[in-house]
Amino acid sequence: MTELQVPGRTRPLTLDRRTGIRLAVIGIAGLAAITATWLFGRGYRFFDMRIYHDAATWWSRGGDLYGFAEPKYGLGFTYPPFAAILLLPTALVSAVTAGWINLVASVTAAGVISWWLLGPVADRYGWSRWYAVALAVPVIGTTDPIRETIGYGQVNLILMGLVVADLVALRRGNRWAGVGVGLAAAIKLTPGLFLIYFLLSRQTRAAATAAVAATGATLFGFLAAPSASWSYWTGVLWDTGRVGQTDLTPNQSLAGWLARLYDSPDAPTLLWLTFGSLILAVGLSRAVAAHREEDELTAFTLVGLTTVAVSPVSWTHHIVWIAPALLVLGDTALHRRSWWHGVTALAVYGIFVTSPMWWYEHKFESHWADGFHGMLIENAFIIVVVALVAAMPWRPGADPAHQPFPGRRLASVRNAW
Repeated sequence: MTELQVPGRTRPLTLDRRTGIRLAVIGIAGLAAITATWLFGRGYRFFDMRIYHDAATWWSRGGDLYGFAEPKYGLGFTYPPFAAILLLPTALVSAVTAGWINLVASVTAAGVISWWLLGPVADRYGWSRWYAVALAVPVIGTTDPIRETIGYGQVNLILMGLVVADLVALRRGNRWAGVGVGLAAAIKLTPGLFLIYFLLSRQTRAAATAAVAATGATLFGFLAAPSASWSYWTGVLWDTGRVGQTDLTPNQSLAGWLARLYDSPDAPTLLWLTFGSLILAVGLSRAVAAHREEDELTAFTLVGLTTVAVSPVSWTHHIVWIAPALLVLGDTALHRRSWWHGVTALAVYGIFVTSPMWWYEHKFESHWADGFHGMLIENAFIIVVVALVAAMPWRPGADPAHQPFPGRRLASVRNAW
């Protein structure tokens, strides 16, 4: 026992055994996250942030934003001008400093997202919210998409935070719901699929707000950087070759999967459009169904995973929506006492921690060089993503939104969870 000396009185400060055990478990989880990153991670060194920083610096000195090319690999800036404007302050510091600032911002975003999403689940089970969140952050931090986002200096967690902020706003009936999706879509186009989801699920106010926010941010980009905006929207946007070859192992999208299956630099266009449309339809229809069953978290997660699947290029660090997917699977396993969902959650978590596709990464040889099992493992992430889009369960009544469908007010559904 430690005593705190206060003028006029003495108040003992005690650390009870339960709290001590919890702090020890959190510390062990943190060490496990560091160990997993060392064992299964790669040399990150803020690689992507260095490109962003150098492109912003080049642009601030009068260079052509989309004419910038990183010296070693020739990689350039691929985001809309609005994103470049937000990154301009990085030109005032070194690339490493910018990487550390992004690291702090990303870890903070992970903590806030965990508080928003895991908090209600923890309250339902009677868990300590601070303990559940403090444990969740290092646990999800061991997964490949999140450790790569942090290590490379990517912005995926920050964008996810903007989108999840809209989920929270929908829970609370806030009229500003949709601003987060709109801003995220102005920074990076793929979150725009959430706007389509809002329309299909009849959340028209959120859809309109998202559209206004995205349009406003884009117009601001045109006003602040007209030349760069014209270059991006008329040329750079359609040049998929700027982001890398489609069949590269890190591209865990449907297009990347098909390209590797055909052992070709690019996916067969007709086949990709056909299967992409199918996955898009399945993902959005299941998201709308989850919304109807009053499970907005699962609906958002399905949309997030669908964007990964249908985008022409989805690097492994883009799959940050695997974290809420694990939460949904774990919650389902506990509530239904379902060993199947529990085993599925552990298997998915194991795949995304060990990231086995790096063991079979192919750059200058056939993707079939290691046979069928090598092809299967090289596409591990996208196979899991497609399976989750097609079969992830939702939890009736677990997370109501502010605009339920007309007539959808059954007490048994509301109270099911």
